[in-house]
Amino acid sequence: MNVATTTPPVIRLEGVTRVYSAGSNAVRALDGIDLAVARGELIAIMGASGSGKSTLMNILGCLDTPTAGRYELDGVPVNGLSRDELADLRSQKIGFVFQGFNLLARTTALENVELPLLYDRTGRFAGRASPAPEALRRVGLAARMHHVPSELSGGQQQRVAIARAIVTGPSLILADEPTGNLDSHTSIEIMALFQELNAQGITIVLVTHEPDIAQHAHRVVEMRDGRVLRDEPVAAPRDARRELASLGAAA
Repeated sequence: MNVATTTPPVIRLEGVTRVYSAGSNAVRALDGIDLAVARGELIAIMGASGSGKSTLMNILGCLDTPTAGRYELDGVPVNGLSRDELADLRSQKIGFVFQGFNLLARTTALENVELPLLYDRTGRFAGRASPAPEALRRVGLAARMHHVPSELSGGQQQRVAIARAIVTGPSLILADEPTGNLDSHTSIEIMALFQELNAQGITIVLVTHEPDIAQHAHRVVEMRDGRVLRDEPVAAPRDARRELASLGAAA
């Protein structure tokens, strides 16, 4: 990994706390999180149910806001932004990938990938050729762009979801259990794609409960009770392409 240290991090959290009201009680889902993710990193967030990782991902994705503390996304202070401003920031800076793919069933792969372009209010894509075909080419699905999800395998559907995440040119991908619905071989294929996109400069934060998947990242952040329990580099990240080659040779 070659991460520039002179540029501001894509993610900077300082003392981030999130408290939810539950009747007369207050639930502290996050408790003073400090976290920085440099441009070009691929990090994995792990933790048991209730650890706060889902709340953290919602805040990173500008789907929720901290009760206290400071969050900067790609140099933009998030605190105090309006709902529309948060939506615009998400549209410009973040691509989302989920465990369940979230594709429209009767819509082709190409049309699914084009959906974020319809909601972009910046005008960046007006009068230009759609970047969706190129996004599908980058994930290896150029020949399947006119197929609907039912005509695609689970791994191919997740590739469509990844193409949808990158079509607007985000600086950050947030992936929530992206291999959770896939078999082990397909999971490695998806991690190979993430590693390839990361090598092209996209910062990636993924949530996973699978230690072997986490070992493909540069860093592992483990959470417990709303706090960062461990934040350590991976000494020798697993190379998914090399793993696939070994599996092919053994077949």
